[in-house]
Amino acid sequence: MAESGYPEIKGESWFAVVVPAGTPKDIIALLNREIVKSIALPDMKEHLATLGYEPLANTPDECAAQFRADMVQWGKVIRAAGIKTE
Repeated sequence: MAESGYPEIKGESWFAVVVPAGTPKDIIALLNREIVKSIALPDMKEHLATLGYEPLANTPDECAAQFRADMVQWGKVIRAAGIKTE
């Protein structure tokens, strides 16, 4: 991104599990807890590492904050580049 004139932009990929709006908070907490447990398993950590992933177990609130931050960051790039939907 720096070579394209956006040195402040970090181009990172990340994945999240999302659920429909209105999903009860206790269900979200359960899913988060179980996913955190699964990616902490040694075999899972090793497998993800062989794929080039670095597992990070965020809370649902931290994930939502990351979504918001990415929308702001990439929105600037999209507007600056004049990208339009088709």
